Amino acid sequence: MQTSSPQPGRFYRAVLFPPVRAVLGFFWVGGAIGMGAGLASLLPENLQAWSPLLLALGSLVGYYTFVRVVERRPVTELWSVGWLLEAVAGIAIGVALFSVVIGILFLLGSYTATVAASTAGVMPALTAAVMAGVTEELLIRAVAFRILESWLGSWIALAISAILFGVMHLPNPEATALSSAAIALEAGVMLAAAYMLTRRVWLAIGIHMAWNFTQSGIFGAPTSGVPSPGFLEGQLHGPALLSGGSFGPEASIVAVTVCLALGLYMLRLAHARGHILKPSWRRVEATV
Repeated sequence: MQTSSPQPGRFYRAVLFPPVRAVLGFFWVGGAIGMGAGLASLLPENLQAWSPLLLALGSLVGYYTFVRVVERRPVTELWSVGWLLEAVAGIAIGVALFSVVIGILFLLGSYTATVAASTAGVMPALTAAVMAGVTEELLIRAVAFRILESWLGSWIALAISAILFGVMHLPNPEATALSSAAIALEAGVMLAAAYMLTRRVWLAIGIHMAWNFTQSGIFGAPTSGVPSPGFLEGQLHGPALLSGGSFGPEASIVAVTVCLALGLYMLRLAHARGHILKPSWRRVEATV
């Protein structure tokens, strides 16, 4: 005799409702990041430079447990064939992408640099880049975008997650509405497109980490308003619309143009692969 599998209870069905699940995921992963920060505070002073890596590790553990415990499925967007190659590709793209942006600013006379007297800021820039790349991509792309996409479809989820990503940068030093709009357009679109293209988070994580590290650890430019001298000591000149001003090159029209162009190209590739999801109500109609 064949028995049917038990149906999920009413409470669990409510938890799985995408807006509820997205909020729960945000708090779940955020709580794990907080636990990582707590552990980091216990490190001896000579190891404090490595503390951002504990926050990144906390976010990975938090996301993995959220998917396994709440969504009850394999975590294919983290651990499936191809993830390492995508991470390496993302790092290469991120380095090249920011190098193109800073090269254009240099040619326009909006960026100059000298070799730093000390390279002590390079390692903190690297660990901060890893932390930002991992934690923010898991929260925004793996939780917010992925879950909302399953309900609202790719385009609406992309718009919401991009706006959320821009708003998250408003509390940063030197941030303005214009700089947050730039972040939403350049990174919000591009990094969601990277996730849509691969259906894993590692291409987006690699791009994000490498962009941040190249910006601060190599070219010594402010990263989202935070000064971070690296291998070079960079100075930005000219109108803020062109150079990004005190917020850094991420608020520059050059960065918006270059990153948005790459994001649109990846969206085109994602569409060609059939990776664009329709809203849930349209998918239901199509099966009737």
